[in-house]
Amino acid sequence: MAGKTITKERSTPIETREIGKTGLRVTTLGLGGAALGGLYSDVTQDMATDSLNRALELGVRYFDTAPQYGFGKSETYIGNALQGVNRNDFVISTKIGRILEPVKGERKKSYIDDIFKNLPEVTFRFDYTRDGTLRSIEDSMKRLQVDKLDIVLIHDPNEQWHDYKTMIEGAYPALAELRSQGVIKAIGCGLDFAENSLPFMRDGDFDCFLIAGRYTLLEQPALIDAMPTMEKKGISVIIGGPYNSGVLASDLSTNIKYHYLDAPYHVLAKARRMKAVCDRYNVPLKAAALQFGLVHPIVAATIPGARTGTEMEDNVRMVNHPIPVDMWNELKHEDLLPEEAPTPTG
Repeated sequence: MAGKTITKERSTPIETREIGKTGLRVTTLGLGGAALGGLYSDVTQDMATDSLNRALELGVRYFDTAPQYGFGKSETYIGNALQGVNRNDFVISTKIGRILEPVKGERKKSYIDDIFKNLPEVTFRFDYTRDGTLRSIEDSMKRLQVDKLDIVLIHDPNEQWHDYKTMIEGAYPALAELRSQGVIKAIGCGLDFAENSLPFMRDGDFDCFLIAGRYTLLEQPALIDAMPTMEKKGISVIIGGPYNSGVLASDLSTNIKYHYLDAPYHVLAKARRMKAVCDRYNVPLKAAALQFGLVHPIVAATIPGARTGTEMEDNVRMVNHPIPVDMWNELKHEDLLPEEAPTPTG
């Protein structure tokens, strides 16, 4: 496939970084696909196509998705939007662990219905077996309309932690085998709790971990145990949810989400104190949120969502917005960031 022409409008290209020791490089700013699955509000194919097209025009080349995001909608939208683009011009990561199946009879409601809107008549079941992993990959490739995947992640094992043995004896060997064959370039886990990476690092050879909402401007539990071990092993981090599900991208007034729920008062209070510091330096809180994680030496990318091309443009502006070193120092002085958190020094 020759691929359609991609217009580059930015004078400063988005930096790329390597995933682990794989040779695979991703743009430091990516596009998280949860929003394209209808997170909080419905998204149409036209909106998703607008977002992907604008991302490509602005130099963003890394897209993350998962079967769970809108029960296949995110993968399908991304696949449709990328038709005609040379496959070697972008990187895709998706996830295994949830098999999508047509509904037989009335679909049983789940927690997904509280998060994603306008879901199709599809249900899911957890499956971390070898066969389930291979089927999930095949299904994802069909929805994405691609003949290869770059990064495949074991999705949110916390929900089925009792089945860890199956993950490490079923899913992991299947992924490792595909990696050794060159079918997949990198493997890892997508985690809501960073400490869950520790047994995986003990029992397997992983290239990256996507940590959602646990190494952000607002909170850094991953900094204590998980990330030092990853750094020693040469494992990369991909930051999911850099806005903490919306808090750091909002006006901090009302109806603010934090990890898919209404933000509690203490979270809003801390975010407002951070915003006050940012305001003194004329820096948008969103810019600080996106740039904070990228300073850490093992972070390869940050992947905020974007429902439209306009939101994608805003993310690019925020990741490039100049931030004085003194602002980071003041955030630490005000005990809003830990001293040990890497921040720019000059």
